[in-house]
Amino acid sequence: MAEAGLERGEHFDVVIVGAGLSGIDAACRLTMEAPDRSWCVLEARDRIGGTWDLFRYPGVRSDSDMFTLGFPFRPWRGDKAIVGGPDIRAYVEETARAYGVAPRFGHRVLRADWSSAEARWTLEVEAQGAVRRMTASFLYLGSGYYRYESGYRPEWPGEAGFAGRIVHPQHWPDDLDYAGKRVVVIGSGATAMTLVPAMAARAAHVTMLQRSPSYVVSRPARDGLARWIGPRLTRLKNAFLGLVFFNLARRRPEKVRAKLLDLARAALPDGFDVERHFGPRYKVWDQRLCLVPDGDLFAAIGAGRVSVATDEIERFVPAGLRLRSGDLLEADVVVTATGLAMRLFGGIALHVDGVAVEAGERFAYKGMMLDGVPNLVLAFGYTNASWTLKCDLTARWFCRLLNRMRRRGETVAVPRLPEPAPERRPMLDFTSGYVARAAALLPAQGPAAPWRVHQNYAKDLLALRFGRIDDGTLELRRGPVS
Repeated sequence: MAEAGLERGEHFDVVIVGAGLSGIDAACRLTMEAPDRSWCVLEARDRIGGTWDLFRYPGVRSDSDMFTLGFPFRPWRGDKAIVGGPDIRAYVEETARAYGVAPRFGHRVLRADWSSAEARWTLEVEAQGAVRRMTASFLYLGSGYYRYESGYRPEWPGEAGFAGRIVHPQHWPDDLDYAGKRVVVIGSGATAMTLVPAMAARAAHVTMLQRSPSYVVSRPARDGLARWIGPRLTRLKNAFLGLVFFNLARRRPEKVRAKLLDLARAALPDGFDVERHFGPRYKVWDQRLCLVPDGDLFAAIGAGRVSVATDEIERFVPAGLRLRSGDLLEADVVVTATGLAMRLFGGIALHVDGVAVEAGERFAYKGMMLDGVPNLVLAFGYTNASWTLKCDLTARWFCRLLNRMRRRGETVAVPRLPEPAPERRPMLDFTSGYVARAAALLPAQGPAAPWRVHQNYAKDLLALRFGRIDDGTLELRRGPVS
């Protein structure tokens, strides 16, 4: 629907926070499936794209195939499955334009207060140096799960005396020239796996320094079947093949581990210590797998442009890094690809009837709402598959909810915990550092639906597309509470 300028007292049926993949997905779905609702998209940054606008380090790309990361209503075209960040951002921007989605940039939501007496949210929004208020019947958070302002960055002794330059990928400097220089990338996650081969093309040499290894799997950058079966079938194929692999890894972790190491061994030079550098202590899918398109990391190691060091940092010295083993890694540039700092709600201070909402004290309902918090939906994707797979299911379920509520004159939707409350379990069954560091911030899940957060696209597809909205847990009522 048409959107007017932001004014004090302006009201929408839905306010979407975030103009990345999940926020744009939700806006497009509202346009198609709930066209009689008013909405707007608020974005704190000055461009569309979210993550794919923020990250601008060398080689930044998807670690999921674009057929599943893309929008099902506007499928990714061609056969190139793994693509760069600028192409992803352009795709999100083109999709928004095609569906008439025009985010309001430079609008940061600072606070959101739910009033049961009014059955609405009141938002405090900072824009152009002023804070204004607006109201919404529903708040839809597509703001991701990590802090944009800064990533996770440990500190080491001796940094001040290092003669080179230290940078973090989340804030890549435009003036960094690493051509012909010795580079050390600290980290073993998806960011490091992207940076290392990309920087090796210009640097004198790149060393990937990791405290512990990750599972790394090579995947073709192009999907050979895509041109034959089309993007929609390719999306389903990739989604379900990924699910099959995940379930196999859970049932037969040692067998899958051995296979992944055999594949790495075949791609690396003879004598390379695969067990030490690519054989993690954890089971497959206890952390996210690292994808390297066309084996680019393995090829760079084989060509001698990249080395891998599995060790711990003792301290920085002027010439580089001294390791616990006593080895010295000489470096002109050190990149700290050390991870993300998680933050829910995009930093918004949420309150319900004057009481602050602490996500860590709540349960997640269907992985998209919080118990006791009315008219709030969270777009939270999968850890074992493309983010957009779950976010699109969430957006479509949300449209079903809105349409049902309009037919029946209902204005409030709030999940209610049963008595007694279910057993508390971690929302994310993951051992990754960024998840472990944020364990207290995340809501809990229960042992069974609808409080179970399935990392399973097939189960969610059935439950969210065809399951009942009125499931006995989601309280739906008319009018405000007097």
